[in-house]
Amino acid sequence: MTQNQKYDIPSDLQELLVEFTVSCLLEKPSNLVDYAADYFTRLRDQQSSRRLSRRAMSDSDDSMLTDESDEPMPEPPARGYTRRKSVFAEAYDPENDADEGEKVVYPKSDLQRSRLADAVRNILLFRSLDPEQMQDVLDAMFEKTVSAGEYVIKQGDDGDNFYVIESGLYNIYVADNDGQPKLVGNYDNVGSFGELALMYNMPRAATIQAVSSGLLWAMDRPTFRRILLKTAFRKRKMYEQLLESVPMLGTLTSYERMNLADALVSRTYTDGTCIIRQGDPADGMFFVEDGLLRISIVGDNGQEAE
Repeated sequence: MTQNQKYDIPSDLQELLVEFTVSCLLEKPSNLVDYAADYFTRLRDQQSSRRLSRRAMSDSDDSMLTDESDEPMPEPPARGYTRRKSVFAEAYDPENDADEGEKVVYPKSDLQRSRLADAVRNILLFRSLDPEQMQDVLDAMFEKTVSAGEYVIKQGDDGDNFYVIESGLYNIYVADNDGQPKLVGNYDNVGSFGELALMYNMPRAATIQAVSSGLLWAMDRPTFRRILLKTAFRKRKMYEQLLESVPMLGTLTSYERMNLADALVSRTYTDGTCIIRQGDPADGMFFVEDGLLRISIVGDNGQEAE
């Protein structure tokens, strides 16, 4: 298997994995392997049931499709719980997007910036940003107040904004097989939502309704892509090149190296800081991105040698 090998990826694989990821994020299973086995078994049974139903109704379906009436077929509803796969096919490709876009700045007081910084501090999407990029994030987000009962996003709608919660309680609903909303979780004064629709250019995967009044910070689609997706993509490429230079990882495939790059977390150390100490339990592996390190070992004689 070579690095430049072309893979014939099924067209519906990405959607399948996104659906499974959303389900995992909402359900938060304790055993991911057992949950995956149950999830895909149920999905297979549902597809088999639908195929049997379509086969039984094929005659009536054919007559409708071959109707030569001049009256046009009705358009499907633009809103609701129906997923539009044609939209999904337009997934964002950061590698081929040369447009840096115009920097968006929403003026904020020092208190607002402090509150926003606290709200985004533990959001996974922001952890790979450097201080300058984080300032761009703080500049680009705007306040949105919500009242109890208000729908922030609705399943099936087009994605417009990414949201970070500063305060408030929010319920998460996902439509069941009959199209009825099912409560699958909630956010309690912390968290973020709305990124999947912006990352994959697909309709909203869930409905979020405010249970109480609250405050959200929002970022629009173009800014989300410019700052977060392109930054994450560039950092992944940089880490992949770093890993390629490590001899002991030379046997990894491109796919394995990409997954390892996604798992890396950047750490900065000041001069003189001890990174690992001989004899301590191993808690991670380190790759040097930049800087000069001193390595020493204490021998059997108790003397330290560099």
